[in-house]
Amino acid sequence: KDFILQEIQKWGAEVAIVVAFGQILSQRFLDLFPFGAVNVHGSLLPKWRGAAPIQRSVEAGEAETGVALQKIVRELDAGDVLGVRKLTVDPNETAIELHDRLAVLGADLLCVELMDFLRGNLVPVAQDATQATFAKKLDKAESLIDWSKSAISIHNKIRAFTMGPGTYTIFKGKKLKIHRTKVVEANKLSESTRNEMIASKFQPGQLVRLSADSLWILTGNGVIEILEVQPESKTKMKVGDFVRGQDLQLGLEFNQ
Repeated sequence: KDFILQEIQKWGAEVAIVVAFGQILSQRFLDLFPFGAVNVHGSLLPKWRGAAPIQRSVEAGEAETGVALQKIVRELDAGDVLGVRKLTVDPNETAIELHDRLAVLGADLLCVELMDFLRGNLVPVAQDATQATFAKKLDKAESLIDWSKSAISIHNKIRAFTMGPGTYTIFKGKKLKIHRTKVVEANKLSESTRNEMIASKFQPGQLVRLSADSLWILTGNGVIEILEVQPESKTKMKVGDFVRGQDLQLGLEFNQ
């Protein structure tokens, strides 16, 4: 470690830039740079400090998020903020898609705010710690879909977990990964469909509508449409391709 620090010191760099680095940097490392180190963080700090800010903001159904450039201190994501960029999140946008848009904004922060800071033209702003929320690391144990949850919460989790580790349900005893979904708006449920669902006494996790290119699954509150899946040991596919290879009927369970 001493050798590495000595080599870095020889560079004579003014500042270190960190992106998606999951460890607390040592004070010895930070002290190598006259302006310390800055971090490009995928949220509007102090909201969503921690390991998975993009995924947790999507999971929470945030309509607006952004990226922040902050000075690194020894406390997790608590440093003063040099600048932010905001954007609106599409309700069907995945975490991967959002990440790619945020990356562009993060690069702009480095070109503008960071350079202003180094020239002495920008004063960092302290975070309001009372407004902080924590974005904990995603756990594989969270990947199994709980159909008793609402359609919107399931949809948001699927969107969020596209950026690892993914989501799945158990279909005919095997894992079926769910890659893309859409919440069926209540006004798109025809009266005949609603009456059929009531009469058949469907339970969350059961198939309530089937067509050549559509699967609708009942949840604890609302209906979700499956758009892209990945059967066990197979590649990702449109739901229409999946339907053509299966013997499906209404009431079939997608949770066992």
